Amino acid sequence: MRNTEEAQDLVQETFIKAFGSLKSYNANFRFTTWLYKIAANSSIDFIRKKKLQTYSIDQPIQTKDGQVSIEVPDLSFHPERNLSAKEKQLSISEAIDSLPEKYRQVIIMRHQEDKAYEQIAALLHVPVGTVKARIFRARELLKKKLKSLR
Repeated sequence: MRNTEEAQDLVQETFIKAFGSLKSYNANFRFTTWLYKIAANSSIDFIRKKKLQTYSIDQPIQTKDGQVSIEVPDLSFHPERNLSAKEKQLSISEAIDSLPEKYRQVIIMRHQEDKAYEQIAALLHVPVGTVKARIFRARELLKKKLKSLR
């Protein structure tokens, strides 16, 4: 948006639309994905309303001197940062894989599958308190394992 106030307005509009559409949310999918889609659509609507002059990065632009292609630099590419992030993710995955089964299960269900405590308890046929205790213990074990890797 290149304007803080307009961006804040869009954020507010996104949350208002999300709140108004909560009944259409499907719990089988991640809430964040649903919310990001609403934000993206709100942004597109905003741009359309403002009738901002935009250019396709896929098509050349016709000028009086001929056609001009746009080359957009990838400013997000940082090889060192990407490698560091991949190594960190690999370390976390290895640490999770090394957990005892009962702890690995709850961590995967909670943090990778984004399941609620109640869903995990129902799937594992254990009380919610047991799920919370296992997740706490799994996090503590992961913290120790990952701390030793630094």
